[in-house]
Amino acid sequence: MIFTRPWLLLLLAVPVVLGYLSWVLKGHPLLLPFDHGKQKKGRFLRICINILNLLPALLLAVAIVFWAGPRQLAPPKEERVLTNTIFCLDVSGSMGSVFGSQESRYDSAMKAINEFIEYRQGDAFGLTIFGNEVLHWTPVTKDTAAIALATPFLQPGKLPYWFGGTSIGKALLACRDKMIQTEEGDRMIILVTDGMSSDLYGGRDYDIGQQLKDDKIVVYVIVVGDQIRNEMDTIASITHGDTFQAGDPLALKAIFRHIDAMQKSRFKKGAPSLMDDFGLIALTGLALLGAQVLALFGLRYTPW
Repeated sequence: MIFTRPWLLLLLAVPVVLGYLSWVLKGHPLLLPFDHGKQKKGRFLRICINILNLLPALLLAVAIVFWAGPRQLAPPKEERVLTNTIFCLDVSGSMGSVFGSQESRYDSAMKAINEFIEYRQGDAFGLTIFGNEVLHWTPVTKDTAAIALATPFLQPGKLPYWFGGTSIGKALLACRDKMIQTEEGDRMIILVTDGMSSDLYGGRDYDIGQQLKDDKIVVYVIVVGDQIRNEMDTIASITHGDTFQAGDPLALKAIFRHIDAMQKSRFKKGAPSLMDDFGLIALTGLALLGAQVLALFGLRYTPW
């Protein structure tokens, strides 16, 4: 047993002394008429009463031990290994196209992203938007409120003209620069786009995929309303990720669910922690207190 304040255990000398004195001292005897008779000495009864007289000292000892803060090592618990995820979202003009019944491709993507965050609670997320330029809207953090509130502000039609194109390679490298700043946990980039980028031609897709792989970053590519290009498939396969094509909002949500199943949360054993251990001491104190209350009904020396 470990104690929070072990120096308080020195006070246990006090109940030891009190218990010794209660056993040894005879008090102030008072002669009664029958004391000179032939009654038995009552040695057994005297021993029982002396033992009961030790109860207040024992209760004091229990209180001191309780005050010292007994603790014990709790068994180690499993800790979730953090997964750092950056959503690399295309906000070019084509993402404002109707997708499904009424929603745009952008609106459907943001809904699926926020749902993904909800059932991956405990992980850290960041949001990066891109067109011809890249903007890190939120850093990788467990506080995801900014992502949920970002939907109205990042509509493709409301952004400056330099978000009108699609530079996927530039966006992935920008996400890589942010991701390598994370010190612990797994790393994942989910690219959501509806177009193709010229900065992936000429072997650039292989070079970018290799850089991401070297930094242990897995890339999942979701193509919304368009065909999957070989360059995207190359990047995903090099990083041990995958590519998906979403033809409607329901398919998009199902893809995020599938990614969640593929990128399962990992757990590791944590270090043992200290926890309070008052159970046995509390029960002992209650038992001693109950015995003391019963003794006060008659099993004690008379006050005179």
